[in-house]
Amino acid sequence: MTDNNDGLLTGIGRVALGDLLRRSAARSGARVALIEGERRTTYAELDATANRFANHLLGRGLARGAKVAMLCNNSTAMVAAIFGIQKAGLVWVPINTMLGADDVDYILGHAEVALVVIDDSLLANAGLAALLDRLALPRVVIELAGTAPAGATTFAAAIADQPATEPQVAIGERDLAQIMYTSGTTARPKGVMHSHLSVYFAVLGNVADMGIGRADVATCMLPLFHCAQHVTALSFLVAGNALVLMRGFDPAALIQAIARERITYMVGLPLMYAAVLNHPSRADHDLSSLRLCIYAMAPMPKPLLIRLIDELCPNFALCTGQTEIYPMTAMFRPEQQLQRFGNYWGESAIIDDTAIMDDDGNLLGRGEIGEIVHRGPNVMLGYYKNPEATAEARRFGWHHTGDLGMFDQDGQLMFVDRKKDMIKSGGENVPSVKVEEVLLRHPAVANAAVVGLPHPHWTEAVSAFVTVKPGMSVDEAAITEHCRAHLGGFEVPKLVRILDALPMTATGKIRKQELKAAHGSLFEG
Repeated sequence: MTDNNDGLLTGIGRVALGDLLRRSAARSGARVALIEGERRTTYAELDATANRFANHLLGRGLARGAKVAMLCNNSTAMVAAIFGIQKAGLVWVPINTMLGADDVDYILGHAEVALVVIDDSLLANAGLAALLDRLALPRVVIELAGTAPAGATTFAAAIADQPATEPQVAIGERDLAQIMYTSGTTARPKGVMHSHLSVYFAVLGNVADMGIGRADVATCMLPLFHCAQHVTALSFLVAGNALVLMRGFDPAALIQAIARERITYMVGLPLMYAAVLNHPSRADHDLSSLRLCIYAMAPMPKPLLIRLIDELCPNFALCTGQTEIYPMTAMFRPEQQLQRFGNYWGESAIIDDTAIMDDDGNLLGRGEIGEIVHRGPNVMLGYYKNPEATAEARRFGWHHTGDLGMFDQDGQLMFVDRKKDMIKSGGENVPSVKVEEVLLRHPAVANAAVVGLPHPHWTEAVSAFVTVKPGMSVDEAAITEHCRAHLGGFEVPKLVRILDALPMTATGKIRKQELKAAHGSLFEG
């Protein structure tokens, strides 16, 4: 069916992710969409660049539904390329730039990728470069360091002679839009499939839940290959706001950007907020433009949160979700932050149903602990080429998160632990997150991870691994005594180890499986 207004092959109820940008450009063409250092890109320019890249991809003969992988860090060209892939009716396959060559090889093969978009700086990795040479996949290279290899198609060259008009592509709302691979800490990563509709609904829900207005300016420093930053970026772009792009976290640079660009929304991890709060240059800059700070992916220590609200921004909110049900799924709102503590996730997002379920599929009442499950339009299509895992994730007609939780008597959702991270010690259940929260209250502890290690008597021993704040010192016995003052006897770590660093993902999550693998024999004998 042809739309008489613009010639796009679509129906009256078309839902397509590329349309988000086209509509923003139609409303706000002259407004700045992206800020990258000194560079400013308007909505009209971003939309035209995305259209040119879409036309380039189609000109290569890529068929509808072909997979285009992306190994990139945040940049203006990356944002345009994402939209271009989806405007062309192709499938975006973002890949974590911190993965090793073996995992990249697996994803490229498993996803049946037809073309790769990559930053030139990543080609300095000899293993990755050799892998791409061996696979002989067509490449479009985004020049960030000015070192594109001979013979490669650069992004600039790809769009140079292409029309700025949007290609006429029929896109259905349930068409596959992207495959985003999970971290795969215990096995090969799984490819999470999302449709145009599921991501679109997540975006519109976020605009409503987060109260995004047209005058806002937001950070974009978490990697765009991660679902949290991707959906947050789309949520601000659909509202006609400006995004400040950064390739990684630098507290001094962030402080300068907040003051210079009058940033109103910051999205980051608790450790990032702590770094900003404690940075010596903070007092020299006006950060009063901040009106809402979103944190995610790690608990916020109570003392830190109180300081942040008092000294940095009056409004903080926790947003939660996962790749499989495009975030967010729950929000612990600013007005609730200081009313209750203990890993509260707050209220279900506006587009979702959230419930607590037991192992037999029965929905539980308030005060009962079970698995957190969701229903809503932002649920994935399934796992790519893995029907068994897909069926397991949607048992009893709900999406299963693998998280344990409960609703309190006021209807506020509380996270208890990951099902797989619940420690079984001496016949008792010990939530790792509860022990971590206590550890983070210690004034010298910068970060903490708690796991269960095999033990001949306790089955699993509660084991804590911590890092210490710069300039401070503490011994393991003192940390153990701190835990004794706040935890039940069976919850106190049987082992505390101080490490120089904890193994982390690109988005700041601790790789607990690596800790278990490295220290699993500590209690042998």
